[in-house]
Amino acid sequence: MPGTLLNPLNSSMIAVALVGIEHDFGSGVASATWLISAFYIAGAVGQPLMGKLADRFGPRRVFVIGLVVVCAVALLSPFAPDLGVLIAARVLLALGTSVAFPCAMAMFRACLSGPTPQSALGAVAAANSASAAFGPVIGGFLVSWWGWQAIFLVNVPITLIGIVLALVRLPKVPGDGGSGHGVLRELDTPGIGAFVLTLVGVLGFLLSLESGPTWALIPVAVLGGLALVWRELRAATPFVDFRMLAANRALLSVYVQYTLVNIVFYASFFSLPMWLEEVRGDDTQTAGLLVLPLAGVSVLAMPLASRLIRRSGVRASLVIGSSALLVGSVGLQLFGATVPLWLLIVVTALLGVPNAFNNLGLQTALYQTAPRAVMGTASGLFQTSRYIGSILSSSVIGLLFGAAVNTSGLHAISWVMIVLSVLLVGVSVGRLRSRTATGD
Repeated sequence: MPGTLLNPLNSSMIAVALVGIEHDFGSGVASATWLISAFYIAGAVGQPLMGKLADRFGPRRVFVIGLVVVCAVALLSPFAPDLGVLIAARVLLALGTSVAFPCAMAMFRACLSGPTPQSALGAVAAANSASAAFGPVIGGFLVSWWGWQAIFLVNVPITLIGIVLALVRLPKVPGDGGSGHGVLRELDTPGIGAFVLTLVGVLGFLLSLESGPTWALIPVAVLGGLALVWRELRAATPFVDFRMLAANRALLSVYVQYTLVNIVFYASFFSLPMWLEEVRGDDTQTAGLLVLPLAGVSVLAMPLASRLIRRSGVRASLVIGSSALLVGSVGLQLFGATVPLWLLIVVTALLGVPNAFNNLGLQTALYQTAPRAVMGTASGLFQTSRYIGSILSSSVIGLLFGAAVNTSGLHAISWVMIVLSVLLVGVSVGRLRSRTATGD
């Protein structure tokens, strides 16, 4: 759980530190936002990569090494001489913090037998949701008292606790090999390179839509995608196993649903604070507190989701989660400049509760459908879906808010959320199965 805190915490705290960093380095806001984009891109690649390493060398070993990297980078980052070095540090932080979820899932699958370990999965999901919810609040406190350097240094005690607990409590789970011989070949570095090229091309193009599309990135993404498919269909140990995904439709459905869930969630999570400040005239602190239920209430709902999955299975959790997401998305249509406080709280809570049911439901479905031998890699790709969903939501917000943040733009974003939520309800009811048919 301490390791799981790190990735969402570092992805959210940076938002409140950008102004201070930009002032110190004199870099300009556009350059400073690369601290966010670089972390997202590196995390999207790092999650499946760390999962692959966990499958290869064992999850405990990879987990501890990742936390050691985070600790060292966190100690050195406050002394970065320029913005470029700080961006490189953020890349290393993204890679180091990417170890937690895939290593946890690989360890659970290797060590726990019998029914799905709902309590363990729920604990990891709760840690993830809690750090995402309170990241901006914690970051704001740290920056106001000790400057932007504090959001890096806060990683040090967390990683030290995680390392000690890992060495004392976690079992030594062997990987599928155990030595470093031939590791570069087995990790499929050409496939990783093609994956990175595709991801940078797609996400870079989407991130450019707000200010003006960078059309040159489209051929980069297409060539990267073609190279990725060509390589992975021929690799002995592919980084992205397309054959396995084609044969395991349930696992592919999990990835698609998780991407859609995160588009809807982050569309509200990112757009509502902007709308509250620009249209209602709330200050930053008030807007943050009003949006807190959107992420924080999911922590309180996690035990209910866990109990529901244990009693009724994954499908019930996803049907409830996607239905509540639909109701909350429709509720945004009621928002205007004079929206009453009680309605604000009710709608944000409705949008937050599904986070527990959808996230834990899909995490459980991942555990049930992914083959045991590649659980780390499969879990990493699951987290990559989250990054892709969050960046797609940013593109939607940039396009629909356009030059100004206003209520009509929020309603347009709400319609996108409604359409995707309807799709999620349909998939949850009609396609997802709570038991895998893979024979694993």
